[in-house]
Formats: sequence, C-alpha cells, structure tokens
Amino acid sequence: MYKIAAMGDRDSIYGFASIGLDIFPEDKMDSPVLTLHRLVDSGYAVIYITEALAQKLEPELEQYKSRQLPVIVPIPGISGNTGMGMKAIGKSIEKAVGSDILADT
Repeated sequence: MYKIAAMGDRDSIYGFASIGLDIFPEDKMDSPVLTLHRLVDSGYAVIYITEALAQKLEPELEQYKSRQLPVIVPIPGISGNTGMGMKAIGKSIEKAVGSDILADT
C-alpha cells in the first residue's frame, strides 16, 4: 500500500497528521534533502511539501519530475502562497494537454 507524507514547517503541516498522513517537520530533520530521498526510497506515492521548503530543495525535486511516483505537490505554507504550486500544476496541464488552459485571457 502506498503512503502519503507532508514535509515543511510544523505549523503548516501539523494538521495533515489528523487525517493519517505521515508528517516530517523541517525543525526535526537533520537534512531536508536526505529526508526527501528517504521518503522516495521508502515507497511514498504522494509527498506534499510546503512551497518555502520546495524552493530550497528545487534541484533535488527536479530529478523526480520525470518519474511516475512519487507525486510531489507544493502546497502553501502558513506564511502564505508564493504561487509555486499553481505554476507546477499549470506546467503539468500544459504538458498533458498541449496548451495552457489555466492562463488568464
């Protein structure tokens, strides 16, 4: 069975534990890079990651974009939305459909 994780600052991801997701608070990680690689190697199918942490790990996240699993989803943190998640979704849709159907007209 696949697992789902959430990575980021404690305040942003703590609520995910209440719905059964495994959480990985940034302040408890020795290395966010190593934690990400360990989650991928441990069979997590979906990894939610706060946009702030995703920006720090962008080179590492890039290597997983072409893989089917895990799906790594940037989410807004408690400090606000940077737009990174929507940009990633827009790129995926454009790649699948061949057009940016989310663009403002």
